[in-house]
Amino acid sequence: MPHPHTEHHFEASDTVRDIVIGMADGLTVPFALAAGISGAAVAIEIIVTAGVAEIAAGSIAMGLGGYLAARTQRQHYYAERQREEQEIRSVPHRERKEVIDIMAQYGVSKQECEPMLAGLERNPTAWRNFMMRFELGLEEPQPAAARKSAATIALSYLVGGLIPLSPYMLLKSVPTALTASTVLTLLALFIFGYLKGSVTGTGALKSALQTLLVGALAAAAAFGIARLIT
Repeated sequence: MPHPHTEHHFEASDTVRDIVIGMADGLTVPFALAAGISGAAVAIEIIVTAGVAEIAAGSIAMGLGGYLAARTQRQHYYAERQREEQEIRSVPHRERKEVIDIMAQYGVSKQECEPMLAGLERNPTAWRNFMMRFELGLEEPQPAAARKSAATIALSYLVGGLIPLSPYMLLKSVPTALTASTVLTLLALFIFGYLKGSVTGTGALKSALQTLLVGALAAAAAFGIARLIT
């Protein structure tokens, strides 16, 4: 007896996006801050204090930014949905033409669209959802998306930030801690990129090298600015 065909698709793109945003900044910004302060001849305790404060402030700010972005996306979706509902009621002939134009992109003729149009006209909600998906490319956000995005970004930033700062917490020598932090940050960027590529199916090694390169450049730029300031 043949087994039913099951397709596996990646469905957590928003979560991965939030982890990437939080983790990438968490790895680079605290590293640059700690590395920059390391050249100012200060005690290692001061570097740790400044790093912890930055991680706390950064995770809150990044989480809040993610929350506001998700809220804005949700508000935009419902505003567009309301507009589509109004257009279906007031100018259905124009909406019919838009459906025909959309389906023409998939090789479906006007005549072949007629049964589908008749079905959509009987169900205005389905018609609205069709236009939202295929005309505007919008999917309805989940009710808890804003809170989930905020928590994911903030936690990812916190975890990422503790990686470059941990050598300063565990070691006594600033130069040794800086060297260890640099190696640990670059290794974490590589591993993070590898895992991201494995999960999303975009190529683990390619993603690892890209993440390492971009993260290293960002960290180097931030490090240079921090050194100039201090």
